[in-house]
Amino acid sequence: MEMALTNFRFGSSIEDHVLEPEKISILDGIFKIDPTCLTELVQKKNLEKLYEFDGIYGKASDLITDIDGGICSTAEDIALPHEAFGSNTYKRPPSKSFFQFVVEAFKDLTILILLGCAVLSLAFGIKEHGPKEGWHDGGSIFVAVFLVIAVSAVSNYRLNRQFDKLSKVSNNIRIEVVRNGRRQQISIFDIVVGDIKCLKIGDQVPADGLFLDGHSLLLDESSMTGESDHVEVNSSRNPFLFSGTKVADGYARMLATSVGMSTLWGPMMSQISRDSGEQTPLQARLNKLTSAIGKVGLIVAFMVLLVLMVRYFTGNTTDENGNQEFIGSKTKVDNTVNAVVGIVATAVTIVVVAIPEGLPLAVTLTLADSHS
Repeated sequence: MEMALTNFRFGSSIEDHVLEPEKISILDGIFKIDPTCLTELVQKKNLEKLYEFDGIYGKASDLITDIDGGICSTAEDIALPHEAFGSNTYKRPPSKSFFQFVVEAFKDLTILILLGCAVLSLAFGIKEHGPKEGWHDGGSIFVAVFLVIAVSAVSNYRLNRQFDKLSKVSNNIRIEVVRNGRRQQISIFDIVVGDIKCLKIGDQVPADGLFLDGHSLLLDESSMTGESDHVEVNSSRNPFLFSGTKVADGYARMLATSVGMSTLWGPMMSQISRDSGEQTPLQARLNKLTSAIGKVGLIVAFMVLLVLMVRYFTGNTTDENGNQEFIGSKTKVDNTVNAVVGIVATAVTIVVVAIPEGLPLAVTLTLADSHS
């Protein structure tokens, strides 16, 4: 195996130099460098240690890469570094299920208030008018709430799926690498450790790596460090490049040494959730309006409840015949309970009327229409 690595030249496949094909999966015998050590060397910008091990060209030799011709592009040769060092992809949080969107819709304050009012309205309606006619008000509120939750959950679920598809398409950019002695276009997800990437102004660095050659290369590392000043990269003082940065000036060729979750950019990207929970300006304003209307409705309903209770128990209310409704202990308990239920039902009705139950549905439909 050692002889095969020593005699490796561009244009020949790794398989041509492996004496035991059945042991080709034993990667420690193929690459003469530990992935963790290589990653730490680049991320810590350890220039002294880099040149202790024959510099950049020594690392290219360890990764079985020809500096001029790159790696071979056969499926077997690409699979080996892919298996040894990983793929150039990031861990993403799992997509939300439809049930999660339903639960989120239930968390809306307006929905919760309406559900409480629906229960009370249904109970008081049946108590006052019987089950045949008493369920109408409460049942209509339940139907309205169900429609709002269903439309909101379906719309948000569909938009989430569309966002996932769009993200996959937008992130799958084409990059230029050197393989088999010629430049070729590949997906950014297909780059492997040992690839030689060609960089020009405007390109995003697809992996952590080392500077091979180029001219006046300046990188914008603001996405990682927050610093607006461009960083000069060269072979003598700073040959280190990091995934996620962008080329601000110059051109160069780089040797990829870490991909995917092994890069500095990988863990940062994996922690970014697609759903930040932030509301759009329209949602924020309408929710603020709904909350204000709801608070006013609750205050008015409480005041009405208090006034009606005081008037009833002080004997200032009369029935249809003009008789005083509450006469202390002379009033039957059943009559008192029915009167109190009627008063509470009136207060609940005020809350239901005050809260615009159609507003969440209107917001959802408006946002869905604007995204379609």
